[in-house]
Amino acid sequence: MQTTNNLDSKMEQSKGRRLILCPLPFQGHINPMLELANILHAKGFSIAIIHTNFNTLNPSTRNPNFTYHSIPVDLTETEASTKDLTVVLSILNAKCVEPFRECLAELLSDGINSEYPIACLISDPLFNFTRSVAESFKLPTIILRTGCAASFAVYITFPLLKKKRLLTNTGSRLEEPVIELSPIKARDLPTMPNCDAEDLYQLITNMVNESKASYGLIFNTFEDLEGHALATIRQEYHPNIPIFPLGPFHKCGPTTSSSSSSLLAQDQSCISWLNAQAPKSVVYVSFGSMAKIDQAQFLEIAWGLANSGQPFLWVVRPGLVQGSDWLETLPDRFLKALNKRAHVVKWAPQKEVLAHPAIGAFWTHCGWNSTLEGICEGVPMICTPCFGDQMVNARYVSDVWKVGMQLEHGIERGEVERTIRRLMVEEEGEEIKDRALKLMEAANLCHKEGGSSCQFLDGLVQYALSL
Repeated sequence: MQTTNNLDSKMEQSKGRRLILCPLPFQGHINPMLELANILHAKGFSIAIIHTNFNTLNPSTRNPNFTYHSIPVDLTETEASTKDLTVVLSILNAKCVEPFRECLAELLSDGINSEYPIACLISDPLFNFTRSVAESFKLPTIILRTGCAASFAVYITFPLLKKKRLLTNTGSRLEEPVIELSPIKARDLPTMPNCDAEDLYQLITNMVNESKASYGLIFNTFEDLEGHALATIRQEYHPNIPIFPLGPFHKCGPTTSSSSSSLLAQDQSCISWLNAQAPKSVVYVSFGSMAKIDQAQFLEIAWGLANSGQPFLWVVRPGLVQGSDWLETLPDRFLKALNKRAHVVKWAPQKEVLAHPAIGAFWTHCGWNSTLEGICEGVPMICTPCFGDQMVNARYVSDVWKVGMQLEHGIERGEVERTIRRLMVEEEGEEIKDRALKLMEAANLCHKEGGSSCQFLDGLVQYALSL
């Protein structure tokens, strides 16, 4: 155990030491990377961010304490609209290699005569080139995995799952439990819409391999939440690669405003609307920055919310509903008939919304950032996962942590209405609310002095200084 004097000495050494962070240019990956940057800056490191022109960071909301280095990589309209995300990632990886190499060389060159050398690169493992490029400059790479530890534990087993033909389960086999990954069912294994199964397998394999070849692995999670999954990963990676569960990032130390890394304009009108609602009465509905639903599902959601009798705040992102610009699919006078019981926005300041006392339930796609934000505010969840690791997250919410319910049989208005009522007004929901509040307490404690995330953060600082 480090003494206080030793820890203080290490913190003093970090002042001015430089870190380079490279986020994958999608909202769910940018947010935690920049939150991590804030945490490490508060520990004394200087921060440089390398980012692409594609989904570029908004200059007006950048942290003034960081330096930003844009690489000239963008996607054509055709490339950006490609439905297969594995193809989009493949294009990005191919286009980024040389511009990233040039940018990194310039930053390292600038640092040669600096009193404070660059300690390491922190990168997203879905960028499959950053580690090898950094290695060519003898710069260590630490990986930030922006999803949960449980989903990563699933990814590690992909070769076994493929061998057992569990990655192509269809029909009646969807409800089959995956014995090696209890309580995961076959239907919960990660998939991508419009994606070839072999391409997805290769994407996951590359991501795991990048992590195994790195100097360390950071997770936006905490021991009390995912101790079992973290133990599985440590067993796989031990003793070569240290694991640092530092989350929840957004609850750790000083951060910039909640809008600082949002790629979409946040509508603050929802906060004044929430101020007029009764405590714990509102259903907050948001399916994140990438999910898509069809028009039939959109209408089922609308009628299910209306029929539930609860007030609701609904984020309908432009592009959420296939073949629709925004709300034109709704019946005439639908919202007006609800008499201010509904508020619809294109994007919301989600952390602020979830912390609001009027929120009683969160209907979510179960992206990891959203799931963790719901847990941190003790808000019970309704889960409608769409793709990727969202199915794993949803299974853990409903069956492991038991702080929410899944819509197991798709989106149908009667099921939506019943689930909202079960969660918000019936006795079953009270037990879920109690568990959600206990998990919130654990999330708040892990960053206190002596808490697990606090200790792992100190460990990461010392480790980065030793590289």
